[in-house]
Amino acid sequence: MSLSDLKNRYFQFENIANKFEDLSLLFIRLILAYGFYDPAIMKWSDIDSVASWFGSIGIPLPTLNAYMAASTEMIGVILLALGLFTRVIAIPLVFVMIVAISTVHLSNGFSCGTNGFEIPLYYMIFLFLLITKGAGKYSLDNSILKK
Repeated sequence: MSLSDLKNRYFQFENIANKFEDLSLLFIRLILAYGFYDPAIMKWSDIDSVASWFGSIGIPLPTLNAYMAASTEMIGVILLALGLFTRVIAIPLVFVMIVAISTVHLSNGFSCGTNGFEIPLYYMIFLFLLITKGAGKYSLDNSILKK
């Protein structure tokens, strides 16, 4: 097989793979929405305990930050699932992940088995992808903001 044949096969594969880009963006949004749902519900179910815990680990203005984190996560669940203002909501969710990694997960190392930073890091990578690529064809962003 020549280099030219390999290139042609690669470009054929690339054309097929590109047809699934919007579907992959939908899956990423739904996985992230699912992933943020439990932490958001947990925070809202006992926001005072979350604020106390935030204070105990040195987060400044713990009550305000507990409400901001819980609100960002809950709004993120809704907007990511709908694909609405996806690029906008992904930015504060990245900051939530940065804070989570730096205050809770980093000291546990990478592995998710020890409450490490692996999963929050994956979330950040997915969020960066949504910031750069957008929500895709299967989203309200696409329906409302069609170019």
